[in-house]
Amino acid sequence: MPNIKSQKDRVVQAKKEAAHNKAIKSNLKTVVKKADAAISAGAADKDAKLKSAVSALDKAAAKGVVHKNTAARKASRLAKAANKA
Repeated sequence: MPNIKSQKDRVVQAKKEAAHNKAIKSNLKTVVKKADAAISAGAADKDAKLKSAVSALDKAAAKGVVHKNTAARKASRLAKAANKA
């Protein structure tokens, strides 16, 4: 454990930030999985789910939760699958 006050504060901040990032990543995985399932099933609302998944990926990349190239790659693969279906 740190002895310096500022380092104690940083430990608390790091835990809070890690929990926030984990929540965003968890939601991101859920949205992408739902979009992928809708695309593969040929659901009527696949375009809406694709749009929400791409939006979530872009927001996560903008906040620095995932790398921008990772978000772009995942969005591209979803779009490619949607166009193919």
